[in-house]
This record gives sequence, structure tokens and C-alpha cells, in this order.
Amino acid sequence: MSKEILDLEPKNLWAHFYDLTQVPRPSKHEDMIQAFIKKFGEDLGLETIQDEVGNIIIKKAATAGMEDRKGVILQAHLDMVPQKNSGTKHDFENDPIDAFIDGEWVKAKGTTLGSDNGIGAAAAMAVLASKDLVHGPVEALFTCDEETGMTGANGLKAGLLDGDILVNMDSEDEGELYIGCAGGVNTNAIFRYTREEVPPNMVPYRISVTGLKGGHSGLDIQLGRGNANKIINALMMQAADKFGLRLVEIDGGSLRNAIPREAFAVVLVQEAHKDAFNEFVAAYEQEMKTAFAEADPGLIIKSDRTKMPDSMMDKQGQDNLFKAVDECPNEVIAMSKTMEGVVETSTNLAVVKSDNGVVEIATLQRSSVDADKDKLAREVYDVFKGAGGEPAMTGDYPGWKPNPDSAILKEMKEVYNKNFGKVPDVKVIHAGLECGILGASYPHWDMISFGPTIRNPHSPDEMVNIKTVGMFWDYLVKTLRNIPAK
Repeated sequence: MSKEILDLEPKNLWAHFYDLTQVPRPSKHEDMIQAFIKKFGEDLGLETIQDEVGNIIIKKAATAGMEDRKGVILQAHLDMVPQKNSGTKHDFENDPIDAFIDGEWVKAKGTTLGSDNGIGAAAAMAVLASKDLVHGPVEALFTCDEETGMTGANGLKAGLLDGDILVNMDSEDEGELYIGCAGGVNTNAIFRYTREEVPPNMVPYRISVTGLKGGHSGLDIQLGRGNANKIINALMMQAADKFGLRLVEIDGGSLRNAIPREAFAVVLVQEAHKDAFNEFVAAYEQEMKTAFAEADPGLIIKSDRTKMPDSMMDKQGQDNLFKAVDECPNEVIAMSKTMEGVVETSTNLAVVKSDNGVVEIATLQRSSVDADKDKLAREVYDVFKGAGGEPAMTGDYPGWKPNPDSAILKEMKEVYNKNFGKVPDVKVIHAGLECGILGASYPHWDMISFGPTIRNPHSPDEMVNIKTVGMFWDYLVKTLRNIPAK
């Protein structure tokens, strides 16, 4: 990887971000990054704690004259979403991220960048390592496994942290302060099937849906982007009616909190229908290109001859799966009635994957209204149950209720206005920040979230804006300087 990002300003923050890109840290595989951050704190001579679930806490005393200030917890998560383009060779458990500068942005070559939440983690590291910043008592909380279950936030115990203010650095629009977020729940299901022999005179094809933008299932769900699982399922359902298509295997999406960009299926059609089938796929591609011309202009749908499989999915199993995916909602369900332009409730059909007699489907429902989140999850549950699946709800986490009278909100609005000549926008976010969970263990915390501008998180198109990283750092430094006394 090029070290060109080490020349970017602020150099201290970018140097720590570069270090983070060199340590593999996909969700659920965080041993190396946890050991790295723990050693980082210990090498600085700071009190460093690793709790039983894998969170790292590093504590730094106030600088001279700032001992009476309220304690601040700088919070970021260590894990990153491991997404790559189908043509990219990359082992997220062992390979570093290949980051580069592209104009005003830092990107990665064919993979997610990890600026979500690596920039926030790098900022906390820069504060801890600094010798000239002015600040009161500071604690850095590096949580684990945020992206696939918020395990670290859920497992954090009361009493480990001493501060009064939580500054979450996991937001992705510079100039905005977040004071609330949606809650979420996973509604997943398994569908069992048996294998049947392939009858004679069948032709195998590999259907691929690629070129979609995907993105964060909370931040980007309102953009109308294509869902690869929905697109490929509709194709196969129609082809099953027209040409007797039979499904062999399917592999769509990879993460519950990412809009699926790609889906692949191996199917069979009768020899007599192969030409008509290929014409149908070509026509379907044009239909979908028209439908997603603005939101997803790069969409590609192909059918390629492939190796003859040994067996195929039984007809009942195929019908159950098609029905479940077809009827599963995947969209914005409701917009906020109190905050214009903010999604209130949504659901994402994230993963459809077959293996060894079982198809696994993963979905994620989000809402800033817990009752609506639970209602939507029950609707998805009932769809899967009605289609012959075995559904379950997991990973339920609460939303973060806004506090418009927050003292840190008032302080950070004043600091931003003084520093940049305007008042920042105050918002709630339709994504799952850890604040709601963390606040349950530390109810006295005054909480806020902010960050630089990051686009297309959870996809290989992820990028962070260089200028806004500098603004984010400057804002953080001045905020720490202006934290009030206890």
C-alpha cells in the first residue's frame, strides 16, 4: 500500500489511521486489532484495560490546569465491514487495506476502506498520544464487534469508566451533530431443502447480478438503490414460470447491515428453452437498467453457461424460497413525522445463501420507534414462517432517545459556530449507533455523535473526504479545550 496518506493533514490522525489499515480487523476477527490497541495504550504508559468481551479502555489524565473539567469518553468501534468486489482478491483476516488518495477523497482498492470507524479510532489515538493538546480527563473506549451485533457495547459493564460525557465519533457527515439514532433487530430464517437428481436435457447457467452500489442499510436505504437479492429472485421466479427453471444454489449479499450489491445463482433450464431463456435475461436486464437508471446505473445482469451440477434443489424447497424472498419487505416503511427527510422505519433483505441443504436468509429492521421496529420484525417473521421457514429474531438493540437540552450539544454548537462561522445541523440518524446501548449502563452520560464526511460505507466504494477529516480533528481539539468544569 502507498504511504501517501501519511503526508495528509492532520498528520498525527492520518498516521494512526494508516496503522489501523495495516492491522486486519473484520468483525468477529478482532484479536489482532485488540492486541494492537492494548499495546498502544501500554506503550504510552497509560492505564489500559481490556474487558471480558474485548473492549479496550485507555485512560489519560487531564493536562495541567484542566483537572476540574468534566471527564470525556471518546468512543469508536474497532471492527470494520469486510466487503469487496467479486473480482478483488483480498483476505480480510490477513491482508492490510490498500488505501489511496483520489482527489479530495481517500479510498481503498476494491474493498471497504475501514474509515467507518477507523477515522474515529485514529482520532482517539491521536488525543491519547498527544503531548501538546489541552484537555480535561480523557478516556478512550474502543468497542468491539459493532458491525455484526454491537457485542462490545452490549457487554460493557458499569463502573469501568469515570467520565460524564460520551463523544461518539461514528457519524458520517461533517457539520452535523447527532443526538439520537434508530434501534434495530435481526429477523433471520433458515429454509431446508433436499437435493434431487438433474433430469436429462437440462442446461446449466450461472446468473449474476453485479454493478450495484449497495451501501449502508441505514444511511442509504432511502436512495432507492437496487437490492441484488430481490432482483435475482424476481428473475428466477419469472423464469421458473416461463421455462421451468430449477435452482441449484444461490449466494446473495454478505452482511446484515449492507444493502446487497451482488447475487449469484446456478440454475437449470431445459435445452429446448435455452435460447428463449437467454433472451429473457437480456430483456430483464434492460428492464432493470431502466428501473434503476438513476440510483444504480452500473447494474449488470448476465447468464453464462457453467459446469453441470450433480443435483438441484427440490421443487418445494425452491418454491418456498422464492415465495419468502418475494414477499419479504425491503424498503423504507415510514419517514419521520417530526424531522424532515429522516427515515423512521426500514428493513433490508441482506443475505440469501444456500449450503448443504439449508438456505439462510438474514434481514435487519430499523426504527427510531421501538414499537414500530418490533411490529415490522414480526411481519418479516410471519412472511418467513408462512413460506415454510424457521425464523428467529436476534440482536435486538434500543434506539437512542434525543435530548435537545443536552449540555454537550449546546457547547459543541457554540464551538462549531465560533470555529466555522455557522451553526451545525442537529439530527437523529437512521443507523445503529452504540449510544443507546451504552447509555443503558451509564445513564448519567451526556452523549453526542459527530464525524467527518464518509460516503458509501459498508461497500467497496467507501471513501472519506480529506478536508472534512481536518475539520473534524480541529473541532474535536477545540471541543476538548472547552469542556466545562464539573
